[in-house]
Amino acid sequence: MSTNNLVSLDREISKLSQEKFRVFSDFAPAGDQPKAIKELTSGLYKGAHNKVLLGVTGSGKTFTMANVIENLQRPTLILAPNKTLAAQLFGEMRSFFPNNAVEYFVSYYDYYQPEAYVPRTDTYIEKDASINEQIDRMRHSATRALIERRDVIVVASVSCIFGIGSLETYSLMTIYINKKENLKQEKLVRKLVELQYRRNQGPLERGDFRVMGDIIEIFPAHSEDRAWRISMFGDEVEEISEFDPLTGQKTEDLNDIKIYPNSHYVTPRPTIQQAIKEIKKELNETLKVLNSKNKLLESQRLEERTTFDIEMMNTTGSCAGIENYSRYLTGRLPGQPPPTLFEYLPNDGLLIVDESHVAVPQLRGMYRGDFKRKSTLAEFGFRLPSCVDNRPLKFEEWDQMRPQTIFVSATPGDWELGLTDGVFTEQLIRPTGLVDPLCILRPVENQVDDLIAECMEAASTNHRVLVTTLTKRMAEDLTEYMHESGINVRYMHSDVDTLERIEIIRDLRLGVFDVLIGINLLREGLDIPECNTVAILDADKEGFLRSRTSLIQTIGRAARNINGKVLLYADKLTGSLEAAIDETERRRNKQRTYNSENNIKPETIRKSVEDILKDAYEVDSDKSTVKAEDEYIGGNLDSHIKSLERKMKNAAAELEFENAAQIRDEIRKLQEKDLGFIQQTDIKSNLRPLGRSRSGVPGTRAKKNKTSKRKKNKI
Repeated sequence: MSTNNLVSLDREISKLSQEKFRVFSDFAPAGDQPKAIKELTSGLYKGAHNKVLLGVTGSGKTFTMANVIENLQRPTLILAPNKTLAAQLFGEMRSFFPNNAVEYFVSYYDYYQPEAYVPRTDTYIEKDASINEQIDRMRHSATRALIERRDVIVVASVSCIFGIGSLETYSLMTIYINKKENLKQEKLVRKLVELQYRRNQGPLERGDFRVMGDIIEIFPAHSEDRAWRISMFGDEVEEISEFDPLTGQKTEDLNDIKIYPNSHYVTPRPTIQQAIKEIKKELNETLKVLNSKNKLLESQRLEERTTFDIEMMNTTGSCAGIENYSRYLTGRLPGQPPPTLFEYLPNDGLLIVDESHVAVPQLRGMYRGDFKRKSTLAEFGFRLPSCVDNRPLKFEEWDQMRPQTIFVSATPGDWELGLTDGVFTEQLIRPTGLVDPLCILRPVENQVDDLIAECMEAASTNHRVLVTTLTKRMAEDLTEYMHESGINVRYMHSDVDTLERIEIIRDLRLGVFDVLIGINLLREGLDIPECNTVAILDADKEGFLRSRTSLIQTIGRAARNINGKVLLYADKLTGSLEAAIDETERRRNKQRTYNSENNIKPETIRKSVEDILKDAYEVDSDKSTVKAEDEYIGGNLDSHIKSLERKMKNAAAELEFENAAQIRDEIRKLQEKDLGFIQQTDIKSNLRPLGRSRSGVPGTRAKKNKTSKRKKNKI
């Protein structure tokens, strides 16, 4: 590739950098929002490194964040404590910034069983994982956007503090190709293989490339439905075009392209060779130590495993568990922090930590658990001692490298408040005039029967109910019991797949069911305006799930509805319970006073049900064969869509591209139509919309490992 391409790259980056953040919304800041936006923007402009926003549920904290981003015009990383909230924030930010790059960066594992050894039972557990291709694509899209442009918002989970490969290596291995450039086809093919693209002469999938005479077709790692075609004339690039990999139809002519690696962990061959030398050196030193301690079994095990890995790296450039050698592959010294997403964020970037009272403790705990597991592997000869450097950031490292930060929470933690000497921006007044929900104490005796009566009343008025229990088993059993009592109910807890959780929340809003039972996932950030009742069972059981912070957060789930109320089932008034009720009443009184003084009439938040992970696409209505009566196909739309996807792939394989395109448009139209079920539901005829999620239904037990079996070997 010509070195002159870097000039072209700089010009393109300069062009993209001129795009400004601009918020699109039907509403202007109201209530406490203008004051909060002004205080936060002013403080950050003046150089404050830390700001705290104490905002009650439903006060529009996300809208405030969006306006601050617009004012500052800086690349922004929004850190959410879990994937569910990250997905919700991603959807909201995409609606606020339709013309800017809003990206999603969370763990791409649907299932993950880390490598481990249990000395007590002499059991070795192999690493086992299932990768979600869609999320992997979105991660690539996020890093690409951070490299190429300034108008970027990346919504991430704590996955962003785990190593992803260095920015320097990732950038250096990127291929730049210009039209009319001199380029040998063999060199490009070799380079694509180094970037871990797969050569495939069949149908193209993401991460594939194929060669047909003088034409090379590449499906880039960041793209969902667009590939690139490079036409050569001898050693000259004659034409570069974008095309639909399903139909082969050209969509756009391009002057240049940048091909990013198909993996964030890609490593140049010279680096691998240098790393192998260092790995051999550490292996010899470790074997001497083990033999001196008469640990012959551990010594033999380590030598066999490491030698095999070295041979694989020599032959293929990679090996299973190559991340355990990341210290050498990234050229770090022992104990140095790994390269993470924060390395891709510019120095003048902005970090927003949402629900900081949960996210900050999570960041503290990530390193400790990881270190203990890997230390055990090294001690018993499964890995070299350097494997402990394949780790997440320590809390102190994260704290040192983070840019200017806004901590956002309805209940900020002591650490965040300590950074600002107790000073925070308060946002208690909701633009809608809604006040905090009424807290009602009920006795624990007969709490389930009382709850069922409340759920039936809420369902009769087309409202939703959230119920929190103390254990997963209790949530599942209560779901089954309430179902037998005639209530449309689901449960949701940590064993339910990430994307399924999003679908469950969406189905709840659409009215597929009326009651959702959970534990800890129902606390922070769930935006469900249709919910008018929150029930907290065993509210007097003092502990993590019934602390002051947890109770206030759970109470806030009912604050988006004008008729919001919270049922607290308790026989005694604990300190946490009393503090939560008092704080809620304080906020409630302040909000009612403001409404009275400003003649504001409260109204329930109205928010459309969006498919938060739906990418933008255009549907050709002339080709779509979907009809209105197809909306309730077979009682399970998800299964029908999967069937259509199989037909689409078969049609493409038979070279029936027009038919494949029609089926694809039909799939997209079905997904789009599915979003409008709530308006199309005929309540009088008792028809309910068809949900996407199959998880959390009564009579089932969620299991973390649905697709893979945990591999255990007795040593």
